[in-house]
Amino acid sequence: MASSSTCFQTSPIIPIFVSFLLVSSSICPVLSSESGNLHATNQTFRPEQELQKLRIIRQHLKKINKPAVKTIQSPDGDIIDCVLYHQQPAFDHPILRGQKPMDPPERPNGHNINEMVAVDFQLWSLPGESCPEGTIPIRRTTEQDMLRASSVSRFGRKPRRHVRKDFSSDHEHAVGYVTGEQYYGAKASMNVWAPRVANQYEFSLSQMWVISGSFGGDLNTIEAGWQVSPELYGDNYPRFFTYWTNDAYQATGCYNLLCSGFVQTNNRIAIGAAISPTSSYNGGQFDISLLVWKDPKHGNWWLEFGSGILVGYWPSFLFTHLRDHASMVQFGGETVNSRAGGFHTSTQMGSGHFAEEGFGKASYFRNLQVVDWDNNLIPLSNLRVTADNPNCYDIQGGINRVWGNYFYYGGPGRNVKCP
Repeated sequence: MASSSTCFQTSPIIPIFVSFLLVSSSICPVLSSESGNLHATNQTFRPEQELQKLRIIRQHLKKINKPAVKTIQSPDGDIIDCVLYHQQPAFDHPILRGQKPMDPPERPNGHNINEMVAVDFQLWSLPGESCPEGTIPIRRTTEQDMLRASSVSRFGRKPRRHVRKDFSSDHEHAVGYVTGEQYYGAKASMNVWAPRVANQYEFSLSQMWVISGSFGGDLNTIEAGWQVSPELYGDNYPRFFTYWTNDAYQATGCYNLLCSGFVQTNNRIAIGAAISPTSSYNGGQFDISLLVWKDPKHGNWWLEFGSGILVGYWPSFLFTHLRDHASMVQFGGETVNSRAGGFHTSTQMGSGHFAEEGFGKASYFRNLQVVDWDNNLIPLSNLRVTADNPNCYDIQGGINRVWGNYFYYGGPGRNVKCP
């Protein structure tokens, strides 16, 4: 597609921020006495410890897997439980217990809801399956899911990490971002791929971050996008996901509905379920649009898929800084580089091809927008782009009349210039 290039400069503060995200945005191998890979640290089989571990896992599964009024077997092996709305994990939270569903929020001004897209974009719903009204679909968590986790006690959460102020991290990003103003939401469309992930403890994702707080222990984030994570899901399908934290990934927050937090209101979308179709190289492109915004009336942060399909909301009380507004919005891709064998990983970001290849070959984010203080969706005025290791994964931004602010990003990982 024709486009006019725009020059972007990297802010001096972004290395600190991206470095923080690099070391905090993942599930990575932290071998411990709770590890699903116990044999990696201790070759001695200890039946009592294993039995205790299984008891802890089953106790946790009883907590997060709720009674189902209908169960659906997905073609990819997932089990989808249709759970009564008021019995979803969010309502285990004492503040939410007994509450009624929130009314639909006021949409941002300038939001076009005429381009309705089919909601059947996930494998579990393709055979024509759906959950009844008054229920929500939840991907069932299994013992195998928890046994794969690097730490049973932190299953479904990103690891606690300290802020590093350099790029020695094993996480790599290619991202576009805005900062310096008050933000009340963000919107973007991104194409979906099935990147190759080199091993169980690496992942590849593409997402939006809505961020506030300092980059110490009080960082608040709201996150949504798609990811390939063999450790979390046990396969290499790209999956729709959400995340949140109010303390820099230390003790709060989780992926999807794996803790009390996000309140789902939609009975057709399963958070954590596989996406289908996906984009193909030199072929058809499939993208999804996501909008996160702060409801002016109640202050909750809502998530919308496509144009008009409400998924649910993060209650405002979950956060400290994000109770008011965000101070940064970021869009882009992230991978884990475990350097197995001493080499850079061959885990792909996006399509696995560099940005310069353009439409139909490279991954993209398009029509990037933010929500201002008056609930207006507006174009970005100061988009910057940066890549931690452009020989492995890179990014190129631009602007035109059809796509507005956009960028291509991604790469193959290990190659001649990225040993």
